This record gives sequence, structure tokens and C-alpha cells, in this order.
Amino acid sequence: MRDDMTNTFDIVAMGAGHNGLVAAAYLAKAGKKVLVLERKPWAGGGVVTREINTPGYWHDEHSSVHIMIQGNPMIRQDELGLQSRFGLKYQYGIPYAMIFPDQSTLIAYQDLDKTCEGIAKISAKDAETYRRFAKRAIAMLPAFGAGMYAPPTPMGAFYAMMDGSEEGREVLDAMQRSSLEIANQSFESEKVRIWLLRLVSENLQLPDELGTGFGLYLMPGLMHGYGVSQPAGGSGKLSESLVRCIEHYGGEVRCNSEVTKILTSNGRATGVRLAGGEQITAKDGVIGAIHPHRLRAFVDGVPERVLDRAERTTLAAFSIMVSHYDLKQQAQFYAGEDVGHAIMLEYMSSNTLSEMLDDFDALKRGRISDRVLIAGGDESINDPSRVPPGRGMFHGITFAPYNLEAGGASRWDEIAEQMGDRSLAAYRKFVKNLTSDNIIRRTIATPLDHARNSPNSMVGGDVHGVAPYFYQTGGHRPTPDLAQYTVPGVERFYLVGPFQHPGGGVYGAGRATAMRMFEQLGMDFEKTAGADSANGTRTTSVGGAGAGAGAGAGTGATASTGSDDRLAAARTADPSVTLYGPAGEDLLVIRGIERAGNSVVVKGQAYGTMPLSATLRPEQARRIFKLLKMSLVPFLISFLFRRSKKQ
Repeated sequence: MRDDMTNTFDIVAMGAGHNGLVAAAYLAKAGKKVLVLERKPWAGGGVVTREINTPGYWHDEHSSVHIMIQGNPMIRQDELGLQSRFGLKYQYGIPYAMIFPDQSTLIAYQDLDKTCEGIAKISAKDAETYRRFAKRAIAMLPAFGAGMYAPPTPMGAFYAMMDGSEEGREVLDAMQRSSLEIANQSFESEKVRIWLLRLVSENLQLPDELGTGFGLYLMPGLMHGYGVSQPAGGSGKLSESLVRCIEHYGGEVRCNSEVTKILTSNGRATGVRLAGGEQITAKDGVIGAIHPHRLRAFVDGVPERVLDRAERTTLAAFSIMVSHYDLKQQAQFYAGEDVGHAIMLEYMSSNTLSEMLDDFDALKRGRISDRVLIAGGDESINDPSRVPPGRGMFHGITFAPYNLEAGGASRWDEIAEQMGDRSLAAYRKFVKNLTSDNIIRRTIATPLDHARNSPNSMVGGDVHGVAPYFYQTGGHRPTPDLAQYTVPGVERFYLVGPFQHPGGGVYGAGRATAMRMFEQLGMDFEKTAGADSANGTRTTSVGGAGAGAGAGAGTGATASTGSDDRLAAARTADPSVTLYGPAGEDLLVIRGIERAGNSVVVKGQAYGTMPLSATLRPEQARRIFKLLKMSLVPFLISFLFRRSKKQ
């Protein structure tokens, strides 16, 4: 399996963004000789923490908030030992808060009851509506989780499965409506609507875009079920722990190594060529963090129809401008101390929904309104280790178009500081001491800078790869051809990145790419993912099912082997039958089998929560018996008396 030749590896990965590192880490843990190549001087892609301005001030260059990854078995089960072996530590705070122009606030705590108390001060009716939304979303988290961190179900099968239950049809309905429509139908207060719609827009979605409604279902569940967090020391600590994991298992991460071509032979990926001409061989497969718009430039042999669809994928309607401030003192907010601890903090320059929608409409047309849409906060408040003692830092986000109406994308070089000043003026309405005498240094990163810094991932300044529209989700993300992480016409070449399922943001989505590779390489993913961590424990949720969970619920706690034994005993007493996925997740729970005329009806749940009622007709039962091979009969007889390996 291993080869001592310097330029020959089992797996070669182009791009050391966090998704590529995740895929490489699983393969390295499985014993593959892995090489990850990165064009920049550092690994991590958009999940990097660096001293951007002044020594001692550690800023998150792009991604800062880690919410989606909290449901990933890689974290919840610590499958790679990132938390038990390789130094990753998550810190949980107030998930989300908004400050309005009058300095009033609306705060989402992880404690649902406390959150609803705040909403009730504005509208008692909206508080109860929000509670129903959150409870439903928390209950559906296992179903969402089962599909988010594994290769997506083909769209037709997904649609048919969801259409088979009332709950599933409700989700399908939300996936095709706008978040604005659902918010208007469900909530009476404009403040509550604004609060929720700005939260959904963090996924770079316009509130009135069709296909954005699903966020109103998903986000409350994630906040109150799993919690919102940041790694201690900065977002990049996730990437650093992945590099340590890869190196621990004998892999290598090589920076300042730009890949210019994926090498192929007889319709199969065989390696890569670097900018200096060096060629590196991959015996088992190549992983490429290559945006669908850039696929043609790197890979030969892909059918034209596949490339055409890839190049027509839609980018987000707007991007972000990031402002990095080094401060002499921590930021102080007119609204009080509590909001400073919010991991996601939004600022509104208007109390009216109509004006907010006007501002989003401007972005769609390449303009930036006078009421800039801003977010951000002082990340040293929750994590003082990121700055020198007693100091502060401010991470500001401003929604902005990539292609400006006047001058296009290239004009950003001319107006970057001007736009930084406009955002600063907006921040000063909410932050007392974001003043010239407290600011040591500032750096602005524009949408054009994002595209330049990550040309093969953040095309057009879209930090999430491609827009999360319904036609670019699940089994169609980024296209139906590429959604399974493979590329037609080129075997053993696999895609990874924010443009793939499940989407942009910090998901740890390379896990799904790894699962596809394990399958095609004839390897056991469950065996690799389920191996014991360094201290013999696994990380599990302690609050997922209870809608009224307290502030610590769902933030991840270490479960002892005694807890695992109790869980196993409970499963033994439960008469239901569970079919498991490749990573041990519940795919199908059968709770009852009944006769219905000349058929058999199987009742249970799909993905742990979705109600299922499936009919087995006589001709299909006969086909099941035809699928059984005679060589399996002795095994099936003994199968009834075998014991499962410990989960």
C-alpha cells in the first residue's frame, strides 16, 4: 500500500481548506499515505486565524462562527480525535443577538425558555410561535444531521421520501418558499421578523428569494439543540487540529505548493502537476478543491455537457467585506454587556422591514445602501487569549456586492477604505469606544480580495462557493453531475469544498467526500470513524431532544462508557428494529409490521424522526427472496445468534 518513492502517494489532495483537510484526515487515519498540497503559505483556506495587523492579535481571516459543524459526527463523536488528541476545544456562548437603532436588543440564548421570555416582551404570540418552530426543528435535527454529513440522497429519491409524510411535505414546502413569506405568515412583530430574517441571511441569502425558507426551520434547531461555538484560540484552530491529525497518521501537508493540473490517464486521475513542473503520483485517488466554474482549467476528459452545467451554477447575489480592528481596549456596547458575548451579533440601522428589504435589493443590483447591513463583534470578550492582556479586537462584517454597479469588481481596490469608513460610522452607533484613539490598526478585506485569495473556491467573491438555492442543494449541489463528489469521465477524482453538499460555512463537509472515497476504494468507513479516541470516550449531545434545554444543553459533553452501556441496554429493551448508515447513524427505525389486506405495512421512522409508512406487496416480497444467494443461508442462520461489535 505504501511507496517509499518521494513523489508517489496513495492519495493527493489539492487545497488545504478545512473540507479538504477533513477528507484527507479520514483517509490518513485509515492507513493511506496522504499528501495535501496548498498554494498559500498556510493551511486552512477560509478557516484560518492569523496575526493580520499587529503581533499578538489573532484574527479569523474568513469564517469565525462554527454552528453547522456542531451536528457533524466528526465533532459529536470525535471520530478523528480532534478534541481528545489534537488540541481542538470549542467554546459556547450566546448564539445570536441583534441590536436595534434605539439600542434595544433581541437575544437568542441556547436556553429556549429564556429566549422566548425576551420575545414575549415584544409579542407573546410570537414567543409561542417561535417556541413551536424551535421544538419542531430540534426534533428534526437527527433527520437533518443524517443527511448533512454524508453523500446526499439523489434528488428524486429525496423528494419521494419527504413527500411520504406530513412533516416531510412541510419541509419541502419551506425549501421552495422564501423566508420572508414564512416570516410574514408566522410572526406578527416586525422586530421579530427582522431578527429572524437577518439570521437566515447569514447564509448569503436574500430574504425574499424563493428557496430560502428552510433556514427558518433549521436555524432555531441548531441554536437551541447543538449550540453555537468558536474554537478556543480562533477559528483556525480547527484547521490546525486537522493538520496535526493528518501528520499523526503519517500524512503530509505541504504549503507553498500550487497545483496547476490534475493528471489523468485512460480516464482516471493519476496525480497532479505543480506550478514549478513537478509531478506527483496518486495511486488511489486525487481530491480537488475546485469550484465548478474552474473545473475546465484543471481537468481534461470531462464531458462538455458536464462542464457546461458546472459553469452555469449560480453564485450568491452578494458577498461580504471584512474589517479587522486591533483595539487598545475591548469594545463596549451602548446596549450593555450581554450582547458582547453573542457569537453572532447583528446591528440594524432601521426598525422597519421594508427598509431592510430595500437594502437587500440594493445589494442585488450592485449597490451598497447608506444603511449598511453589518454584523460582528469583539471576539476577545469570549476569548481573551486572542489578544495581548487587557486589549480588544473587532471583527466586522458588511454585506456587499462583488460586481459593483459602477465600475464592476475591479473598483473595490479604489473604494475599499471608503467603504471601511462607512461601515465604521455605522458600528460607532452601537459601540461606544470604536474610536480613533482606541483603534491601533485596521485591515479591510473586500469581496474582490476573497476572490483573489481563494481563486479556485471563492469565485466571484462567493465565500460559500455557489448560492444555496433549491436547485443547487442536496443531490443537485452544485449540479446533478457533480453532487456525489465524483466527476464524470475521470475516475478516482473527487471534489471537496463549500460548493458541494451540504453547503458553505464550517460544516466539516469533507467527511462526505471521504465516505464516497471509502466506498469506491472498498474500505470500511465505519471502522475508521468508530475507532476509539485517545481517552476512550466519545463526545455526544446532552440536550438534543428537549426543547426547554438549559444553557449548557447540546453543547457537547463527554459520555462515559457507563452511559454507553445504559444506552445499549435501552436499545436492547426497545422492540424496534434499526437499520444503520455507514457511520452508525439511524437511517430507518421499524416500529411495527402489520397486515393490510394482501400486503404488509411497515411503520416507523426514516432518519430517526421522519414518520414512515411503507407497503410491501407480494411480488416485491418474492423479489427479496430472489436477491438472497444460497451462500448467505448458513450465515443468516448463525446471524441470529451473533453479537454486534460495540457501537
